[in-house]
Amino acid sequence: MGAGMLPLAACTDSVQQQKDPNVIFIIADDLGYGDLSCYGQERFRTPNIDSLAADGVIFTRHYAGTSVSAPSRSSLITGLHTGHTPIRGNKELPVEGQYPIPGDTYNIFRMMKSQGYVTGVFGKWGLGAPATEGAPENQGVDEFYGYNCQRLAHHYFPYHLWHNTEKVMLKGNEGTAENDYSPYLIHEQALDFIRRNSDSTFFMMYTSVIPHAELRLPDKEIEPFLGKFEPEKSYRGCDGGPGYRQAAYGSQEHCHAAFAAMVNVLDRQVGELRALLDSLGISDNTVVIFTSDNGPHIEGGADPAYFNSNGGLRGIKRDLYEGGIRVPFIMAWPGHIEGGRTTDHVSAFWDFLPTLADIAGIPMDGDTSRECESDCTSCAVPCSYVTDGISYLPAATGKGEQQEHEYLYWEFHEDGGRRAILQGDWKGVIYNYRDGGAMQLYNLAEDPGEQNDVAASHPDIVEHFMSLLKSARTESPIPEFN
Repeated sequence: MGAGMLPLAACTDSVQQQKDPNVIFIIADDLGYGDLSCYGQERFRTPNIDSLAADGVIFTRHYAGTSVSAPSRSSLITGLHTGHTPIRGNKELPVEGQYPIPGDTYNIFRMMKSQGYVTGVFGKWGLGAPATEGAPENQGVDEFYGYNCQRLAHHYFPYHLWHNTEKVMLKGNEGTAENDYSPYLIHEQALDFIRRNSDSTFFMMYTSVIPHAELRLPDKEIEPFLGKFEPEKSYRGCDGGPGYRQAAYGSQEHCHAAFAAMVNVLDRQVGELRALLDSLGISDNTVVIFTSDNGPHIEGGADPAYFNSNGGLRGIKRDLYEGGIRVPFIMAWPGHIEGGRTTDHVSAFWDFLPTLADIAGIPMDGDTSRECESDCTSCAVPCSYVTDGISYLPAATGKGEQQEHEYLYWEFHEDGGRRAILQGDWKGVIYNYRDGGAMQLYNLAEDPGEQNDVAASHPDIVEHFMSLLKSARTESPIPEFN
């Protein structure tokens, strides 16, 4: 059992209260720590997300699972950091989709279904190709609509999306046509899911593809932003021929305007989602969370330096410096979370599972002595399950005692291998790990921008961190990630 890991006892009574809260978890794709005006963005505004923050709590030190999509999301749904979660890299399958998370993986969808929740995912999956054991329908998701494959999700006018196991062809995008904008389609399906389940209890992950990869969107969206972000930047990409809408990104003449416009679409959709909750009369019984899966990217003409997308932190996507893994995180729950609050509690994606259990009333006290009505083979939540996470609900509500992590851990499998560990004010980072790279050491209290490597001055801390790294990970059940 790793440091900070807690046993999860959840063979709970089958009778649940009728008014358990709905939960909506919105996760943007490659949105930086500084890309929201409530987090300091000065070049454009995000009024609807700011409104969510005004009604809830802002976390200033929340961390993604790691610095790229699939392992970060694997960490989120399993409650395990990247030294323990099954998916630890962005490995592709030949045609469509990523390496599948094992079929028996315990995750948040199975946990919520065990409590009578209807589960849905709308947007991007990336944790198992169609018809594999890792596909959404084989991981406890009742309804899925969007991109199964995160590579294809680089493109906003795709040839197809998936609705559960149905491949939905988008005729408006045949050839090089751009008529069916995927964020519109995904958004409408998500809203419809809320409408259809407003009388029951639901858990929805809204995994938006904005603002990742190519900077393309309908003309009507970008036109109000043209000429407002000078000096403008252009990008020449792939606009037809072999590989079109498979890997390479489309061209964009107005990269700055397009990025601001895309974040505006995301912000508007958050506002429309909350307005729907109001109109259905379920806002007061719905937890809404907003975050991003990792730091800002530079693909397809994106310009994080122009927008200060990492909020002055060092690094971007794929980095294990703060700019690659520290993400915006906002949580609102009327009647439980006082609006306008800020917390500097250190939390991470793997904390979501125990937090969700806390919200849904699933015990996390490690009491496995209770008598179950079965031998637990039929329990969706095994009593022996262990999580790296700690519920951040006390920090969010300001009520109760908030536990703290002994340390946080990340790993990244590309570019020679990278590892990072955070304990208190100290952060250790190793690049080119496979080639014997040395540990860099930073004191975040004195040096939040990670500019001054003080490893040579603190060999005792470096030695301590190297010792922790030895116990921080176990082998993945997927050999390719070992």
